[in-house]
Amino acid sequence: MLDKIGIAKRIAQEVQDGYYVNLGIGIPTLVANYVRDDIEVEFQSENGILGMGPFPYEGEEDADLINAGKQTITALPGASFFDSSLSFSMIRGQHVDLTILGAMEVSEEGDIANWKIPGKMVKGMGGAMDLVASAQNIIVAMMHTNKEGESKLLKKCSLPLTGVGCVKKIVTNLAVLEVTEDGFKLLERAPGISVDDIINATEGKLIVEGDIPEMVI
Repeated sequence: MLDKIGIAKRIAQEVQDGYYVNLGIGIPTLVANYVRDDIEVEFQSENGILGMGPFPYEGEEDADLINAGKQTITALPGASFFDSSLSFSMIRGQHVDLTILGAMEVSEEGDIANWKIPGKMVKGMGGAMDLVASAQNIIVAMMHTNKEGESKLLKKCSLPLTGVGCVKKIVTNLAVLEVTEDGFKLLERAPGISVDDIINATEGKLIVEGDIPEMVI
């Protein structure tokens, strides 16, 4: 089973040379720490940064240099800063190659719920609305089940949706799954996790074909 860092390391393998990548709040922000050193990647944040680097070492934080989740970050050589209007023009204009988001629920049809739990006060949907509406390639980083052990990969989302039919791939603490027209297709299983473990933890339709390899982290 993976922890949050393990999920981030596995998703980092999906990032390709030359990509422009937007990282959502939560587990996705960790991905920047684990991208291969031999490729060039530009991380974009909707609060107005292109060229984000890894998190700073303790004692080297700059309180004025933050990501969309208000975490302190570093800036790589050549990084640029701009206003929110230009940042969202990049997103809405589909200039971002890969978007990595957290989620509370994902349906077998690729719907995502990641912004609101009924009864809890939130400021609004934020940039996630634009990201899911514009991105061509969305990977979700999430835990497979909630604290009660109930599946978060569902037939239908029960929480308010952020986007419809937009998720392409999911990496959880148990598995890597692709969203297809027929449901969740199991691609890889986490170390120490069996296919039966994943079947039992998935409410939505799960497609299992042949031998499922274990993730290499």
